[in-house]
Amino acid sequence: MNPDDFVAALRGAAPYVHAHNDRVFVVAFGGETALRPDFERFIYDLALLHSLGVKLVLVHGVRPQIEAQLAAHGLAAQFSGDLRITDAATMDCVKAAVGILRMDIEARLSTGLASTPMGGARLKVAGGNWITARPVGVRDGVDHLLTGEVRRADIASIRNALDEGRIAVLSPIGYSPTGEIFNLRAGDVAQAVAIGLKADKLMFLLNADPETWQLANDTGDAGQLPLGDAERLVASAVIQASLSAEDRALLQSALAAGRGGVERVHLIGAEPTGALLRELYTRDGCGLMFYADENYEAVREASIEDVGGILALIQPLEASGELVPRSREQLEIEISLFDVMVRDGTVIACSALIPFPAESMAEFSCVAVHPDYRNEGRAEALLKRAEESAAKLGIQRLFALTTHTPHWFIEHGFVASTLDDLPASKARMYNWQRKSMVLVKTL
Repeated sequence: MNPDDFVAALRGAAPYVHAHNDRVFVVAFGGETALRPDFERFIYDLALLHSLGVKLVLVHGVRPQIEAQLAAHGLAAQFSGDLRITDAATMDCVKAAVGILRMDIEARLSTGLASTPMGGARLKVAGGNWITARPVGVRDGVDHLLTGEVRRADIASIRNALDEGRIAVLSPIGYSPTGEIFNLRAGDVAQAVAIGLKADKLMFLLNADPETWQLANDTGDAGQLPLGDAERLVASAVIQASLSAEDRALLQSALAAGRGGVERVHLIGAEPTGALLRELYTRDGCGLMFYADENYEAVREASIEDVGGILALIQPLEASGELVPRSREQLEIEISLFDVMVRDGTVIACSALIPFPAESMAEFSCVAVHPDYRNEGRAEALLKRAEESAAKLGIQRLFALTTHTPHWFIEHGFVASTLDDLPASKARMYNWQRKSMVLVKTL
């Protein structure tokens, strides 16, 4: 990477560094991730998240490790549907698999060699009997024996560990008040802990690539879906048939977490290098995200806090001559006239509606959309909002002055007009050097 690209990437990530600092993220990953040759890099990325101020809870799966232990002992895996039947012999294999993998994860998190990205990290890991479980019992006539489900999580102890600056590590194991040990789904553990902690994010790192799922076809440009839409899609027979049993189970955990109050649930493929960092520190990420908060991308009235974001958006257009320059002071004075479209806390589009009530007209101006989000209907959404606002004010006609984009306005109902069609005060201020085209739309 050349120096300019490095600086640009670092600056681009800065808003997300600030946004994620001191937030609680639950990261769940399957045992398959631990078998990947780049597992160590994944651990390095987790360490980097912690260094950037993220409070991390890790929940690991162990399915392939259990299969390996069963094979080594000459035992056959037993399933009822996609749920493992855990007898006493299988539980011994579960204990061995969990213990080995957990120690391996803790050892990697303890790395501190200066020659690695972990140099100087000095991470502290915490764990314990934080999950109370109960048996699944008999389902469809099958006794699942020592396979269990989460009864409750010791949220207070987990939160204390996070507040002490530790990374909490949970295994898919639960304990009963009678001293029994139960084999659990990692997704269920992650779901319960994320809901209990009111985590800011629950992230599933999958062995599959969720961007290739049929479900992803309906997620738009950057893979985001409102929770309600995700639930309707996942419930369809076509989507269900296109997923593996394991992926269906994880999706149900993801949706349940959203219903339980986790505002954003991410499904990330393990294949892309640095997938976790790309999902968290770039605007569009690299996976699927279900969001329960309806304001993830929203159009609203601008506030004084949006001035910096609007300036960043319009200054390149001012430099190219597409927009008339506005100073920060002018923008602060006029901020009540602006609408903004905000995505994940970042202003990605803006427009202004300047009324001329004496002539029942208003100017639709300063329309700007971030380059990454153009040609996707966002300017149209701002125009629609401006028309609705104008109608409430009794405005009968909108006008616009443009040097670069007359065709866009014409395509949206504006017609070429003359200075005589402008409000008198606006006509007197017309900039003859810019020679802007005058366009008017009757509402």
